[in-house]
Amino acid sequence: MHDPSRAVICVTGDDREKFLQDMVTNDLSGLDQGIVYAALLSPQGKFLFDFFLVRDGDSILVDVAKDRAPHLAQRLNMYRLRADVAVAGTEIEVSRGLGPTPPGAFADPRSQELGWRGYDGQLGAPVDWDKVRVQHCVPKTGVELIADQSFILECGFERLNGVDFRKGCYVGQEVTARMHHKTTLNKGLVTVKIDKQVPVGTPITSDGKEAGVIYTQFEDAGIAYLRFGRAKGTLMAGDAKVEFTPPS
Repeated sequence: MHDPSRAVICVTGDDREKFLQDMVTNDLSGLDQGIVYAALLSPQGKFLFDFFLVRDGDSILVDVAKDRAPHLAQRLNMYRLRADVAVAGTEIEVSRGLGPTPPGAFADPRSQELGWRGYDGQLGAPVDWDKVRVQHCVPKTGVELIADQSFILECGFERLNGVDFRKGCYVGQEVTARMHHKTTLNKGLVTVKIDKQVPVGTPITSDGKEAGVIYTQFEDAGIAYLRFGRAKGTLMAGDAKVEFTPPS
């Protein structure tokens, strides 16, 4: 099915791959296998954009949230300086689906449970992507992934194959590497049980103290951002009871 929430930016020029390699969180050598998931961070290491990158002849296509596409193009142009690079919008539509990957499409690099992505008009059956995201704790730009606020390791980017710790420097790399070398993260996104729907962004409390926030929900489950040290005892999001089982 066509995903109207996505847009595709085209990056061309002789320096296109080195230009992106020096900025994004993942290693673009993965383009040799087809598709790469990555993010662009602020110099302070906070999330700004996440996207998928694929080669298309002499260009690299960047599949990004539609409402963030103009801001990403502006940011890329800001970093362009003297590099032989041009950034432009396209009319390419993004398709997504579950099941076998159609010819010309790409398996979603984040997880085999997330199906495939296509850029040549591939067709797939309708999917409730919020259900899939909640089941596998996959964050979405503008919901769980908040520009200038989120840290990608707290949002599961290592698990989702969105960051490479062996590549060279990129924007925000120092902060990300420092978080990676901590023994454990004290905060992050997890899947929880919740006994009723509440508005996205509702605080989660434990004994009256704020312990996190509930985001996307589907039936009796949801994605929550929790402070693990506080997420103990009875957790509430408004008048909804939240259950969190820490990993063993």
